[in-house]
Amino acid sequence: MNVMGDMANLFGTGRFAQPSGQPSDQEEAADEAQEAADEAAEEVRLRLAVDGGDVEAMSVLGALLLRRGDFDGAESHLRAATAAGDRAAANNLGVLLHQRGYADEAAGWWRIAAVAGSAAAAHALGRHFRERGDEPAAEYWLCQSAEQGHVLGAYALADLLEHRGDDTGSERWMRAAAERGHREAAYRLARTLDRRAGRRDGGDDEAAALAADEAEQWYRQAAARGHRRGALHLGTILEKRGELKEAGRWYLTSAKDGEARAACALGFLLRDAGDTESAAVWWLRAAQDGDGNAANALGALHAERGETQTAERWYRAAMDAGDDNGAYNLGLLCAEQGRTTQAEQWYRRAAYAGHREASNALAILLLRAGDEAGAEPWFSKAAEAGSVDAAFNLGILHAGRSEERAALRWYERAAAAGHTEAALQVGMARLRGGDEREAERFLRCAAGGGSAEAAYRLATVLDARRPPAPAHELGEPAQEKSECEEWYERAASQGHRRAQVRVGMLAAARGDVVEAARWYREAAEAGSRNGAFNLGLLLAREGSEPEAVMWWRRAADAGHGRAALRLALVFARRGELAEGQRWADLAVSLGPAEVGERAARLRDALRQELSA
Repeated sequence: MNVMGDMANLFGTGRFAQPSGQPSDQEEAADEAQEAADEAAEEVRLRLAVDGGDVEAMSVLGALLLRRGDFDGAESHLRAATAAGDRAAANNLGVLLHQRGYADEAAGWWRIAAVAGSAAAAHALGRHFRERGDEPAAEYWLCQSAEQGHVLGAYALADLLEHRGDDTGSERWMRAAAERGHREAAYRLARTLDRRAGRRDGGDDEAAALAADEAEQWYRQAAARGHRRGALHLGTILEKRGELKEAGRWYLTSAKDGEARAACALGFLLRDAGDTESAAVWWLRAAQDGDGNAANALGALHAERGETQTAERWYRAAMDAGDDNGAYNLGLLCAEQGRTTQAEQWYRRAAYAGHREASNALAILLLRAGDEAGAEPWFSKAAEAGSVDAAFNLGILHAGRSEERAALRWYERAAAAGHTEAALQVGMARLRGGDEREAERFLRCAAGGGSAEAAYRLATVLDARRPPAPAHELGEPAQEKSECEEWYERAASQGHRRAQVRVGMLAAARGDVVEAARWYREAAEAGSRNGAFNLGLLLAREGSEPEAVMWWRRAADAGHGRAALRLALVFARRGELAEGQRWADLAVSLGPAEVGERAARLRDALRQELSA
C-alpha cells in the first residue's frame, strides 16, 4: 500500500509554519553568478598587486587559490609571502602541505606561524600533535590558540580535556567556543548540562532545574545555527513541556537535514494530532534511514489496518535495524493470528536480547500451554528487569501454589510500581492478617486506580467503622452520603453487583425508593440473586406483587433461600398449596438455618392441609 501521501498536507494543517522569506532558485543562481564575478575581479586586483611586490596580496591570493583547490598556483604565492614574514601565509602553507600529505613539513610551517602569534596555526599544530598521540604538546598549542580567542582552538582544547576526564576544564573551553558561535560546542555543552540536570547531584533540585534551563538555551543556539541533533533535542524538550507546535517545527528542521530520529518523532507528533498519512511519510523516511522505532511504528500502522504482511515486513526491518521491539511486535502479531509456535520463537528472540515485555509475554504463553516450570524463570527475568505485569504474574503463580508469603512479596513489588490489581491483592492480604490501616492504604490505591473490587472492599472497611445510622422509613428525606457510600457507588457504577445491592440498601435506608429500585434492578439484571430478592421486597412493599414474584423466582432459581420462602408464603396465601409446598421444600434445602426452620414448618402445615 502506498503510504507516502501528499507532502504538501504537512503544512496545510497549520500545525507547522512553512518557512518564509526563502530565496527562489532564480535568485540563488543570480547570487552565485554575482559572487563568481566578484571573485574573478578580486583575483585580477590581487594579481596586479602581487606583480607590484605586495606581500599581503601574495598571502591573500595564495589563500584564495588554496580554497579553490589550485595547490600549485597557491604554493608559490604562499612560499613567497612566508619568506617575507607573513604568518597567515605560513599557516596556509602548512594547510596546503598537510593536504598534500606532507604532515611533518606542514607542522614546521605551523610552528613558525604559531610562534609568530597565529592562533589558527597554533590550533592546526595542536591538532597535528593530537593525531600523533602527543597530548601534552597538543594541549600546549591548543591552549595557546584558545587563549588568543580562536574558536576552533577552544573547541579542540575542550574535546581534548573531556577525553582526558577534566570535566571542569572541558566545560570552560566548550562554553568559550559556544559563546563564539561554534554550533557543535553549543550542542555538546547542552548535552553536558542535560546530563547534570538528569543526575540531580546531591538532591539539589534547584541546581538541576538551572542546568536544564541552560541546556535548553544552548540546544536552541545549536539548532538555530543548523545543528540537526540540537534541533532534535530542543524539539524533545518542547514536546515534553506541551509546546507541540514549536516542537514540530524543530523536528521538521532536523528531519529535513537528515536526522532520522527527528523524522520519527515528527511522525508520532502528527499521528497524535490525527494526521496519520503525514505521519507515515516521515516514518517511512526515518525507517529507510535505518530508524528501528519508525519501522515499528509503520508496522503497527499497517497492523491496525489489517495489512499483516506489510506490518510483518516493517517489523522485520526494525529487527534488522537492531530494534528488539521488532521481534516482540512480530510475536504479538503471530499470537493474534493464533500462530503460537511462531509467536514463541519471536518472543524468545526478543527476550534473550533483554526485552522485558517479551519475557513476560513468553512466560504467559508457556503458562497457558501448561509449562509452569518454563514460565517462571521468564516471569522472574522480566520482573527483575522492571516489568510490573511480570511481578504481578509471579504473585499469581505463587498464590496458586499456596505460597502466600512469596506471592505477597511480588504483589507488594508490583503495587509499589502502581499496579492496581496488585494493590488490591496486598490490601486483601492485609485485611486477612488483621492490619486494617495498611489494608485501607492499599485499597485506596487500588480503588483510585479504577478497581471496582477495591472500591467495594474499601467501602466495607469504612462502613464497619461508622456508627449505626438511625432508622428511616421509606419516603423520608435523604441524608448526606458518607464516604463509604461514595465508594460503594463508585464500585456500583463500574458494574460491581454486590456494591450495587449495597448502594440500593443504603438508598432504601435513606428513604430514596426510586434510587434503591434502580440499583437493585441493575444488580438483578446482571445476575445478582440478592439484588433480585431485594427488588422483590421493594416491589411487594409498593404493591407490585406480580413483578415481585418474578424477581423472587429468579433469585430462588439462583439459590436464594429467603426468596424461595417468600414464594412459598405467596402461593400458600393464594391457596396454591402444592406450589407453595414445592417452594418451601426448596427453601429448606437452600437455607440458611433460620430460613430452613420456617420453611419446614410451613411445608409441614401445607402437607397437612393437602392431606386433610
